[in-house]
Amino acid sequence: MSLWRSKSRLILASQSSARKMLLANAGLEFRAITAQIDERGIQAASKLSNPREIALLLAREKAKAVSAHHPGDYVIGADQTLALGDRLFNKPAGRAQALAQLRDLAGNSHELNSAVAVAHDGKIVFEDVSVARMTMRQMSEAELEAYLDAAGDAVTTSVGAYQLESLGIHLFERIEGDHFTILGLPLLPLLAFLRREQLVAV
Repeated sequence: MSLWRSKSRLILASQSSARKMLLANAGLEFRAITAQIDERGIQAASKLSNPREIALLLAREKAKAVSAHHPGDYVIGADQTLALGDRLFNKPAGRAQALAQLRDLAGNSHELNSAVAVAHDGKIVFEDVSVARMTMRQMSEAELEAYLDAAGDAVTTSVGAYQLESLGIHLFERIEGDHFTILGLPLLPLLAFLRREQLVAV
């Protein structure tokens, strides 16, 4: 049973399986539509260097891009950045890049910055950024290769070359932050907004 109570539709501007799972499990009826934007181009043009600001900028742009074609609907945009100190990571292009990223992350703590923005009629009506701190255990080259063998192509689908809800959990010794932030959608602040706007039944 869907808890969505508005005549307007809810749209997720993403095809992320994790984000779709989180919204579906929360009892929300929605459509998933990919936002056609040039993420790296937008990031470069913004000249932003703060990981939280970059995540929020891209979440906003995704929401607005889809909202422009769906007047009256509520569109959720989301983005996530990974920062090791001042260094930003993107999704690895292949196994070699994934291995290089994991070498750098192993034995260190990094931050996941998960942003969400909601657009309605092309305007941002809500936004939030949540942060999780992830400490990866020290790993030998053999252990890293074994992980990459087991995870396969999935390592190229997420920033940092891991999916915590899957085999990526084996990489970590400590995690500080909520599960939803780690999966790329600050769900609790989002649901609080939807309740304030009386868009959900609970």
